Amino acid sequence: MKKVCIIAEAGVNHNGDIIIAKKMVDVAKMAGVDYIKFQTFVPEKLVSRYAEKANYQKETTDAAESQLDMLRKLSLSEDEFVSLKQYCDEVGIGFISTPFDLESIDFLEKLEMDFWKIPSGEITNLPYLEKIARTGRNVILSTGMSDVQEIKDAVRILENNGSPEIVLLHCNTQYPTPFEDVNLSAMETMAKSTGKVVGYSDHTKGIEVPIAAVALGATVIEKHFTLDKNMEGPDHKASLEPDELTQMVSAIRHIGKAIGNGIKEATTSEKGNKAIARKSIVAACRIAKGEIFSEKNITTKRPGNGISPMRWHEVIGKAAPKDFSEDELIEL
Repeated sequence: MKKVCIIAEAGVNHNGDIIIAKKMVDVAKMAGVDYIKFQTFVPEKLVSRYAEKANYQKETTDAAESQLDMLRKLSLSEDEFVSLKQYCDEVGIGFISTPFDLESIDFLEKLEMDFWKIPSGEITNLPYLEKIARTGRNVILSTGMSDVQEIKDAVRILENNGSPEIVLLHCNTQYPTPFEDVNLSAMETMAKSTGKVVGYSDHTKGIEVPIAAVALGATVIEKHFTLDKNMEGPDHKASLEPDELTQMVSAIRHIGKAIGNGIKEATTSEKGNKAIARKSIVAACRIAKGEIFSEKNITTKRPGNGISPMRWHEVIGKAAPKDFSEDELIEL
């Protein structure tokens, strides 16, 4: 079983503060994730001044504020992202940031990230997909709000323009996602219909669903986290706090090991239990040499280091080669 790749989504939960962003790097490293992911955007390139906030954003921020003004407060500068990348390298954790506009793709390409993470909202953005693909880097693509045909179209565009490897993340973009809308079974549908490796980007409350996704075959898990759910901002309330992130990582690592290789056989840890838990054919009473073994004078009991009961019919009818005392292992 290949190790599950865990991406801790910092997103914009730094609230535009580089100090908070670096504290989040420390938390993610301590939790044991593989990557911490941010969001890179030029507010004016991402949304028009007419763009409204999502309902969950209205509920968690100033409802009178425009989406553009909200994003201006949540953005980091290019110099700050360079500093963040350097800090991640120093700490020893993978740095990823999702670009939300073409200009940000050009900037992040200079940081030489391991792969691109494309958000659900860009899956129908043709020029964006083409630009990402032409960098020649691997891609992880979130598929929230999409149907199978839209996913296939995006994969085709990415592959035709140079993306070497694509991983698809099942996702629901509602913050938080109702459990009845998670639909983890869609991962299997995506895998079968596209032939791609799949994972899961989670927006539910708690850690149960991403753990279940790993058990169902997710190879990548992405989950939002924050330093404090009570902080001001659109995504904090649907994010994990540091101790929850640590618990999720620990559980996923355990599940990843537990899935195993699919071969059904006695494992190294249990081989010693065979003799203890299984049974052997033993004498049910005293048996004299030459006496015929029958269902009256032999039975099965632990330990299992003698003749297996699976050879019962082979033993029945044979003559005892020696005297046996009660409970003694039968020998032929």
